[in-house]
Amino acid sequence: MTGAASTGPLTGLRVVDAATLAAGPLIATWLGEHGADVIKVEQPDGGDPLRQWGAQRDGVGLMWKSVSRNKRSVTANLRQEAGRDLLRGLVDTADVVVLNLRPSTLERWGLDHATLSARNPGLVTVHVTGYGAGGPKSDRPGFGTLGEAMSGFAHLTGHPEGPPTLPSFMLADGVAALTATWAVMMALYHRDVHGGPGQLIDLNLIEPLARLIEQPVLTHDQLGTVPNRTGNRWDISAPRNTYRTADGHWLAMSGSAPTIAMRALRAVGRPDLTSDPRFAEAQQRLKHAGEIDAVMADWVAGRTLDEAMAVFEEAEVAAAPVYDAPQLLADPQLTARGTYPVVPDPELGEMRVQAPVPKFSATPGRITHLGPALGAHTDEVYRELLGLDDDRLAELRAQEVL
Repeated sequence: MTGAASTGPLTGLRVVDAATLAAGPLIATWLGEHGADVIKVEQPDGGDPLRQWGAQRDGVGLMWKSVSRNKRSVTANLRQEAGRDLLRGLVDTADVVVLNLRPSTLERWGLDHATLSARNPGLVTVHVTGYGAGGPKSDRPGFGTLGEAMSGFAHLTGHPEGPPTLPSFMLADGVAALTATWAVMMALYHRDVHGGPGQLIDLNLIEPLARLIEQPVLTHDQLGTVPNRTGNRWDISAPRNTYRTADGHWLAMSGSAPTIAMRALRAVGRPDLTSDPRFAEAQQRLKHAGEIDAVMADWVAGRTLDEAMAVFEEAEVAAAPVYDAPQLLADPQLTARGTYPVVPDPELGEMRVQAPVPKFSATPGRITHLGPALGAHTDEVYRELLGLDDDRLAELRAQEVL
């Protein structure tokens, strides 16, 4: 398979990625890292908007390069029936198709799961939308920002006196994509091991993130209270915060386990507090989180980052530097693990991206190439999978289908 990761546990699996922007394409990215042949279907007039998203170098989208690793790019104008025929033909050869069009558009264009699975009964269709199927908002457009707001994440994030805070990265899209990726594997297991049919996976951008921050719902349901923003603190452990060092850096600390909290108190020269009932017992420690937080902040403020981390590491306290990108790339632990390999690229020369996660001992993930040029594999894929010849390809180009 030219351009595909031809070895790995998912070798032989074909995925058609006909989605745009972040959540849908990320699902195909992670499958492609482990051997799946991923066919990226894009509109011929510009392709996936992810190509223009975020930081660019010489007009080349950097996020596009990483998210579209290992994929083969073909074009098909889905606004024309001939383009939709091409997509349906590709899906006939696939195990998985990833879509994120509105439900009404899928039905109108004959790309809904019922139509596609009638042609390919083993097909697993992943449909990622802002709100999910059913309900009054099912056909409305939605992006990760709305998921981060409606999931309750933004309400909990930020300082108590400040506004709800949104993340500066694609959090809701990423969590939804991770959820969908393991859902695909379960659907394939059901199909291939238990002999079941393919099925539709209906996922929105709200519920996966809301599932991770379920505690406020549980608290409201059982106690009638509404948790609010607490900054970098968390009402399940203390100490837990970020602390500024004498040389202007920051470190983070977590006392989630009682033994770690006691180690932290001893490390900063306050062993007396380990026998104080206000700090020695977990629930009491939470009630006095502000006091224990001040103890930690004062101690850290009098030391450089290296000095503070040396003490905490010696005492086996759960603390870590707050990294920016250069520090992340320079970290000896991540360097030893090969977390950020350098990958050759015909447009950028080379680019450092994050390696596949997690690490497999027998079948490690691979990066065979970064995001390709728009339509780079159009002729190759349509000849290989649909049997189109030069005349038909030329005709489709003349009709602006490709």
